[in-house]
Amino acid sequence: MNTFGRVLTAMITSFNDDESLNIENTVAIAHHLLDNGSDGLIVCGTTGENPTMTKEEKLSLFKAIASECSSKGSIIANVGSNSTKDTIQLAKEASKIPGISGLLVVVPYYNKPNQNGQYLHFKAVAESTTLPIMVYNVPSRVGTGILPTTLAKLHAEYPHINAIKEASGNLMIASEIKRLLPNDDFMLYSGDDALTLPILSVGGVGVVSVVSHVAGRDMNQMIQSFESGHNKEAKYLHHKLAEITKAMFITTNPIPVKYAARKIGLPAGVFSLPMCEPSEDEAKCIDKALQEYFNN
Repeated sequence: MNTFGRVLTAMITSFNDDESLNIENTVAIAHHLLDNGSDGLIVCGTTGENPTMTKEEKLSLFKAIASECSSKGSIIANVGSNSTKDTIQLAKEASKIPGISGLLVVVPYYNKPNQNGQYLHFKAVAESTTLPIMVYNVPSRVGTGILPTTLAKLHAEYPHINAIKEASGNLMIASEIKRLLPNDDFMLYSGDDALTLPILSVGGVGVVSVVSHVAGRDMNQMIQSFESGHNKEAKYLHHKLAEITKAMFITTNPIPVKYAARKIGLPAGVFSLPMCEPSEDEAKCIDKALQEYFNN
């Protein structure tokens, strides 16, 4: 059963001018997302600029959003890092917070563990918590990826490892995951907005989305249309979302989406370095895509 929802927004984080965390504004963004097509939120993911946040900032944001928003949807805390010890420590602390629905744990980045190292990493994290765990597979950022066979082994031994954010960009990997894990007790989420509809076609349940900051209702409706067999409508919405999706990834995420969020009136705040404003040409491209999407 899909316990997290169809559209999980990897939400941005609002920072003050001095790059300190603005919890009030981030909670306001969370409410907006859950009121506009998101079934749940990924808090402090890469889109939320977590690499520059302290553990204390992450925990304070987990607590605030879970307290204020868990009645509206799933709240998934990103606790992953390339240190197994640090991931376990944050997982344990996040697991104590009322209202947290699950944990996002990325394949360790930069140190590039082999498949056994990845297995041992997720095994150790799974033994530290009873919350559901969503594995995050993103080779473009990590430098390596988890194989479907490793994922299947982990789920067999630790059933609460029950979801994956699949962002390899390879539809065959997504297909192989569902071939090995065909039952409803394992959830396959697209980690690429543009591949949401194709991944649904091989057994996916939804998307961990960036575009849903500005197009959450259409993204959710596309998935619902596919689920109900209205493939023509799903295809129409897929094409409607194409240009805005392209614009949201014209440069490194979360630069475009945070800029776009400000443009639609969300209190997104400044970037936390090394993230920075889009270039003039990039901003023009994002502006054009927003105008065309909302006038369509």
